[in-house]
Amino acid sequence: MFKDFLRWLLRLLYKVEIKGEEYLQQFSERTVVVANHTSLLDALLFYAFLPVPATFAINTYIAQSWMGRVGALFSDLFPLDPANPLSIRSLIRRVEKGGCVVIFPEGRITVTGSLMKVYHGPGLVAERSRATIVPIRIDGAQYTPFSRLRGRVRLSWFPKITLNVQPPRCLYIDPALTGRVRRERAGNVLADLMSELMFETANMEQTLVERLLEARRIHGGSHVVAEDINRTPLNYNTLITRSVVLGEQLALQCESDPMVGVLLPSTLATVATFWGLQFYGRVPAMLNYTVGAQGMIAACETAQLCRVVTSRRFIEQAKLGDAVAALGAKVELIYLEDVAATIGLFDKVKGWVKSRFDMQLLGLAERDFRGRAVVLFTSGSEGMPKGVVLSHRNLLSNIQQLVSRIDFSAQDVALNALPLFHSFGLTAGMVMPITSGVRVFFYPSPLHYRVVPEVAYEINATILFGTNTFLAGYARFADPYDFYSLRYVFAGAEKLQEEVRRTWLDKFGVRIFEGYGATEASPVIAGNTPLAYSPGTVGRLMPGIEHRLTHVPGLTEGQRLQVRGPNVMLGYLLHANPGVLVPPATELGEGWYDTGDIVTIDAKGFVRICGRAKRFAKIAGEMVSLTSVEVLASKVWPDALHAAIAIADERKGEQVVLLTTVKEADRSALLRQAQSDGVAEISVPRQVQCIAQMPVLGTGKIDYVAAAKLVVS
Repeated sequence: MFKDFLRWLLRLLYKVEIKGEEYLQQFSERTVVVANHTSLLDALLFYAFLPVPATFAINTYIAQSWMGRVGALFSDLFPLDPANPLSIRSLIRRVEKGGCVVIFPEGRITVTGSLMKVYHGPGLVAERSRATIVPIRIDGAQYTPFSRLRGRVRLSWFPKITLNVQPPRCLYIDPALTGRVRRERAGNVLADLMSELMFETANMEQTLVERLLEARRIHGGSHVVAEDINRTPLNYNTLITRSVVLGEQLALQCESDPMVGVLLPSTLATVATFWGLQFYGRVPAMLNYTVGAQGMIAACETAQLCRVVTSRRFIEQAKLGDAVAALGAKVELIYLEDVAATIGLFDKVKGWVKSRFDMQLLGLAERDFRGRAVVLFTSGSEGMPKGVVLSHRNLLSNIQQLVSRIDFSAQDVALNALPLFHSFGLTAGMVMPITSGVRVFFYPSPLHYRVVPEVAYEINATILFGTNTFLAGYARFADPYDFYSLRYVFAGAEKLQEEVRRTWLDKFGVRIFEGYGATEASPVIAGNTPLAYSPGTVGRLMPGIEHRLTHVPGLTEGQRLQVRGPNVMLGYLLHANPGVLVPPATELGEGWYDTGDIVTIDAKGFVRICGRAKRFAKIAGEMVSLTSVEVLASKVWPDALHAAIAIADERKGEQVVLLTTVKEADRSALLRQAQSDGVAEISVPRQVQCIAQMPVLGTGKIDYVAAAKLVVS
């Protein structure tokens, strides 16, 4: 009777919804329920809604408190110290007796709002007892005063609570593993299961606009979420109002255009332009302004753009006058300064009114979470750039993959100096923080190596995004205290050199979390995280990503990586066939994307990049990774930039030429390093050529097309 009343009361107060309720009817003789721990309500929710009586494994300290003593009056409690092996053995024996046991593998209520450390013990309990595991995600209770998030999120007495129940499953551990190794493997498998639970139960069937409005509801309209060098912080209400007002004017000028080009730097004006186009159902095509006139014109032709939004002030400061003039001969340029001049008081008031009502905003355009959200263009580091079409679901899936592994919170301050035409800068540096309540500071150029560290110090940045090239530059000029507040530094887009990683650790005491991705994957495919970190690798694959490794003839190490997942693009737009979407497909079938990267994946799932399939030289019948040549050069000359280029050779088929910014670089130094490292001489470049400056793309990657033109045969 009491349980029925409690269930009724919880439904009344919290509108409790159970998704996957049919799985609650599939409990076996021995069932272990594992769940994230959001609040003091968690055990009460399970007591009320689980269909069978349950034993709750709870922290010993909680069991001895007044709450534990009250709970013991209504349910069976099992005091547990997750770090004590004897406690774990006792719990295994309890599970083996049968029935249902509820375990919170984190061992404590979250203080970040995200999944925290998952103890190894509960995984071993489930595996050793041969119990069926039922994963359940609790969502919503973290916003109640019974959580540990006061000051981090806006709390409410009665938010909606959802219990997401996943299909029952069993943990399988290789019987050959024993002792500590077996315990760690069981814990890692359970940790993966928990992160997959957080990812799979997230709402990805929404558009970017819906996600933005949801973030405002969660964190409050007055929550400051964005700022730039003009030092005028925007809260959610102001950002949305500006975006709606600007978006309406752009929609009037681009009435017949489904896609609109955006040629702007990393500033709040660009952010408002991006979201303004989203509100009015236009797809932003983010143009790379570092590729020159012909590159921008080619991108516009590929995506069939008729109009491009830009700024006179930006063009003047970036010295893009000639390039934009050539672009203006092909498309109509819309200048933000002119748009601002047309916005009157009535437009501002109307926009303010619209921005306060979610239903008004959602009615501004038709919305489809599977539809196009943005068009980005590949860097063109090895050929003609392609248009990459990403859907709302692609972007939000990738964001959810990140937040299921990393604890971002509304107390974080992110510094993003990466360009918004780059997938890393757009997804991780703009959309993710703004839709997660993270305050983000936009800086217009990552090349200001002296200024960016000062900005990080001034704003107390806790998160920084960069590439190896940019992070190396910051490390050279920054004071050791500039990055005192950083929690996380994320590196992508190019290989992180060991010297850069070590410098950041020694000089600033900060680990760099190297990741790996592609524009076609929105972009993150794999990444190191605080709970799964292996230097020299790009981390583990994100949850929800399938992968296949295919053999490449001639290679003795590594295989070609192909991936499929909800974050993989809708398709390409190709210059040879403008406007026509080409969905991803490989010999494995539709939806698969061939990364073109040669990788190895170890027993723990860590991915190591050996190089790109296109960046191998065939010397006397043997495949040599050009990336490994550059790594060798970086060990000898860590403070310089290097590019390995393969050229034709009459005798051996191909030979490798190393371009380096080191003055008077000598091949003999490379040979000595190779001998010291046990590297075969075939991996030492045949020629070393010194250049004054390495050609670099705006994304921080080396421009190999331009570099190849510098090679002197």
